[in-house]
Amino acid sequence: QVQLVESGGGLVQAGDSLKLSCTSSGRSFSEYPWGWFRQAPGKEREFVAAISWSGSSTYYGTFVKGRFTVSRENAKNTVYLQMNSLKPDDTATYYCARLRITRYTGNYYSDSDEYDSWGQGTQVTVSS
Repeated sequence: QVQLVESGGGLVQAGDSLKLSCTSSGRSFSEYPWGWFRQAPGKEREFVAAISWSGSSTYYGTFVKGRFTVSRENAKNTVYLQMNSLKPDDTATYYCARLRITRYTGNYYSDSDEYDSWGQGTQVTVSS
């Protein structure tokens, strides 16, 4: 069973930046797409971003509006989420997840049902 460990969350002020990291213990990291989701108290889980297995394509939730960047570093089995211009509405627990299909060529990156492994989450709190 693959283990995912997120880090980088914290308490910041509106307008600040954070960079989240997610390191995987699993094999074949480079062959999987990876995603980030978030969940705020009382709200449903929301798609944030994803990166294709090759790294050539990235996908973002509509609310991101150019503020976040997802990237991957295969040599370190790590996927990142750079978050800029943070807003109080970005306050949530952020989760990384591995899409269940290697070398995925579909279009369902925002569907959480397509992911089979999840991290424990890292809390991001943005004060106004």
